Amino acid sequence: MTEFDYTAPVSDLLTLGDCRDMRVWPNYLARGIGPEHIPDLILMVEDDELNGAGSDSLEVWAPAHAWRALGQLRAEAAVEPLTRLLYRIDEFHDDWVGEEVPDVFGMIGLSAIPALTDYLMEPLHGLWARTAAAHGLAEIGKRHPEARDDCIAALTKVLEGFADHDPTLNGFVISYLVDLKGIEAAPVMERAFAADLVDISILGDWEDAQIELGLLAGRQTPRPQYIWVRDAPGSSSQQPSPSTTGQQLGQQRQAERRRKVKRKVKRKRQKKTRKKQRKRK
Repeated sequence: MTEFDYTAPVSDLLTLGDCRDMRVWPNYLARGIGPEHIPDLILMVEDDELNGAGSDSLEVWAPAHAWRALGQLRAEAAVEPLTRLLYRIDEFHDDWVGEEVPDVFGMIGLSAIPALTDYLMEPLHGLWARTAAAHGLAEIGKRHPEARDDCIAALTKVLEGFADHDPTLNGFVISYLVDLKGIEAAPVMERAFAADLVDISILGDWEDAQIELGLLAGRQTPRPQYIWVRDAPGSSSQQPSPSTTGQQLGQQRQAERRRKVKRKVKRKRQKKTRKKQRKRK
């Protein structure tokens, strides 16, 4: 039993199980879920008992099914609850939130922009939570052309504070601006790169960014080694001497999470490059 009593059809989500077997999201609306079920779906998303259920249980996947359904419903009421969920990425190493919730924001659309912008601007939030908020803005801009300018403006506003950010965050914000073809943000990007405060293993260096934006035809200097080596103040790349095994484990998990996100971004960009090459042929 869970803290809340769920009734059909929302209760059916408790038994759907592993979302990894459903990369193509089911049509939850075809299962009878409608706008009237939004309050229960929000309760399910935030249900601590479900989120903390055993990893081999069916119930642990119910919150993910619920946020997918909220996305399909374009539930504006879910924006704040979903934003509150982002802390789980850093606190509980919940990569599933980081992978899917930005897509849900993209499905919900314009109404999520203010909340995501405020969240992204708050330095007290975790690195990966803020990265997910930036990703959410990018998804909104891609899915809703009428929101593109607002999303670019929000991401640019964040990047203007690059001196106070982790270089990894700067790198992801720039990559999302490039995805949106945010040429208007190029001057701010250039300053961030010039200050050596961008993790170039995410998108590449300033020349790579210009090429992606269509501002440069090709590289003018030798390609750099795309590994972040600078220990910038406040950078998560710094390796303080841990005093406990728990701290070491946390650092290892954070490093692996960073590698996973970067690999995913790299695969997307390689796929995009191959499509461009096929079109040229």
